[in-house]
Amino acid sequence: MTTPQRQMKLGLNIVGNGAHAAGWRLPEAQANALDFALWRDIAQQAERRAIHFMFWADGAAVRHSAKDDEQLSYLGRIDVWEPLTIMAALSAVTTRLGFVASASTTYNDPYTIARKFASLDHISGGRVGWNVVTSWSEQEALNYNRERHMEHGLRYRRAEEFVDVVMGLWDSWEDDAFIRNKETGQYFDPAKLHNLAHRGETFAVHGPLNISRPIQGYPVIAQAGSSGPGQNLGGRIADIIYTAQKDKEEAKAFYRSVKQHAAANGRDPDAQYVMPGILPVLGSTEAEAQHLMDRLQDLIHPQLGLSILASSFGDLSGYDLDGPVPDALEDHNGVKSGHEQLMRLVREKRMTIRELYRMLAGASGHLVMVGTPEQVADRIEDWFNDRACDGFNLIPPFMPGGSDAALNELVPELQRRGLAQTEYTGTTLRETMGLPRPAHGSHRRRSSVPRAAE
Repeated sequence: MTTPQRQMKLGLNIVGNGAHAAGWRLPEAQANALDFALWRDIAQQAERRAIHFMFWADGAAVRHSAKDDEQLSYLGRIDVWEPLTIMAALSAVTTRLGFVASASTTYNDPYTIARKFASLDHISGGRVGWNVVTSWSEQEALNYNRERHMEHGLRYRRAEEFVDVVMGLWDSWEDDAFIRNKETGQYFDPAKLHNLAHRGETFAVHGPLNISRPIQGYPVIAQAGSSGPGQNLGGRIADIIYTAQKDKEEAKAFYRSVKQHAAANGRDPDAQYVMPGILPVLGSTEAEAQHLMDRLQDLIHPQLGLSILASSFGDLSGYDLDGPVPDALEDHNGVKSGHEQLMRLVREKRMTIRELYRMLAGASGHLVMVGTPEQVADRIEDWFNDRACDGFNLIPPFMPGGSDAALNELVPELQRRGLAQTEYTGTTLRETMGLPRPAHGSHRRRSSVPRAAE
């Protein structure tokens, strides 16, 4: 018997009006992405290509490091959809495509998140996922009655408890709790109600949740923290690990670390997927693809570039853009793993300020792959076969041409090689991803008790 070929998981990560910070300036790009018809067409196109899910990284603020409104005015990623709203709308015009979005454990309450994602899971027929994030921007703090963003370690302690509470709320009712017996008048079986009655370091939540258990048991859980606390949290709760990796050997080391954290938490490492983001810039020839990349890079305004660097380096407007990058700020409360990776890269490559902001504007620190669909597929296949990942989140540089190229040129090439699925198996996101449906918490607890002690 031959072993079936391992196939990668594919997500489509839509960032505002395109992931490249200057992509909206291309003459062929749609600058205003608040157009539901555009998103509907992309979602339906992604479903025809059997993509596993669309993904939204989100923050509840205009997130930036610009020194003033003049500098901020060059940022093209200001007006974006609230992701849970667009997920609900797109689930109504698709049948198999999954939808995953960020919701912060720092600027939400567990009951609200549990209720929203449970509702979305029912609305979509079991096709949603929650990307657990702790937030990183000071702007979000200012929008939620705080003067400063919560300290990194405290954010993760809060997140640990937050996720436990959400999962406990999703288990408020067993799967068959709602009997709705018209003859007796009894609406639910009281033996299958489980009030959470949680009281912890940060939260006190009684429950129950006022909606039945999600179709998937729990929506798929994604998590993007690559720091020590982030990996600890991901190892315990995540089905998908979303990450930014630019070097294959570093990606392989991260991949091994993720799998070790999963195993240490008693989980099947093969049922936790590492999916780095990549920004594909495609052309019919290598020269055509490189020309498109050059066009994108040349459209990065220096004011935009300086604002991108400000959170790590402060105001660099008085420095020579083609001079060396100065030392980074010591007090940094943002994304720790990304900041440390950036500092290593700056030191190793001795980058100039212009080189650094051009790199970051391209894909927010993700890997950029430039070439023909066949050339980019070669690199993707190499990473996948060398166990640097379990799949990828494709991040189009602009809309809709960037997403069209990824879906209609790159994905078919991966399918021709047998690396990507050509049709969905199952109906829920967990089923199409090959992930188990979690048993109700009370069943897991009972199964963990030795029979003689029951």
